[in-house]
Amino acid sequence: MVLDVITPDVSRLVEVGETLAQWQVDGGPVHLHPGDLGWYSLRGPEETASSMRIWADGATPSAIGLLDGPQLLRLAIDPARRDDTGLAAWIADSVEDPEGGVFAPGRATVEARGAGALTRALGQKGWHEDEPWIPLSLDLSAPVQPATARIETIGEDRAGDWVSVHWSAFRGTALDDAARQTFINRWLAMTSGPFAPASRHLVAFDQNGEAAAVTTVWSAGAGRPGLIEPMGVHQDHRGRGYGVEITRAGAAVLREMGSSSVVVAAEGSNHGALATYLAAGFVPAAPVADMSRDG
Repeated sequence: MVLDVITPDVSRLVEVGETLAQWQVDGGPVHLHPGDLGWYSLRGPEETASSMRIWADGATPSAIGLLDGPQLLRLAIDPARRDDTGLAAWIADSVEDPEGGVFAPGRATVEARGAGALTRALGQKGWHEDEPWIPLSLDLSAPVQPATARIETIGEDRAGDWVSVHWSAFRGTALDDAARQTFINRWLAMTSGPFAPASRHLVAFDQNGEAAAVTTVWSAGAGRPGLIEPMGVHQDHRGRGYGVEITRAGAAVLREMGSSSVVVAAEGSNHGALATYLAAGFVPAAPVADMSRDG
């Protein structure tokens, strides 16, 4: 097998996203999703393309990865080739080799959910299981329980509301004017980028009209699983059910977009996120672990 490791240019991003979308199947692993590329595109299309790696036989991708940080590779493999030992060996060799175009020397992590052959190949090279993640899914064949809070699907004119809640949920620090404008600019880059048509951005408001929770959801096309990435609740509004409300609302939007289910993965140690998704009706699957090597 002669396998090339390709870094695509910007012109190929839509094509790569469409290939990833075709690899999303109900009951399959919660692996790299086109929505993950969409969320990463906060950084702009050029950086998104430069952070991607494609393992291909000629023009046909067999695996698609996103370097979500210099030493973390998030990966999806063509479902027909998850147990292909030859492909697994080539990928394992390329991530192990500092000249392989993926990782520098030192500690590194591969997120290879559902890729049993690759997991075994990495294990044979001394990689070990890292902390577990819990995949969760919600079947969208029936209507989703409606939210009771006011929830709006927003556009660019409400970017400030979305950004403020996300910052509070994930940073927990004061948001000064400069940081706020930087984040808004990045959010606008995402919402005008190559993956934007597959996304919807939601905000939940409290009884006083204050933004309380946000999510972005990503479709992979009709009849395929959609993704929640990210979801967060403002620190001032935690413990009041807004996480469950915004999650259900996002799932309902994905159902309207034709998604067959909605998926997400949460760290096993993130008890708050797990409780939210379970309360929203998601069903957990068996824990999965990334593969890591020590520095």
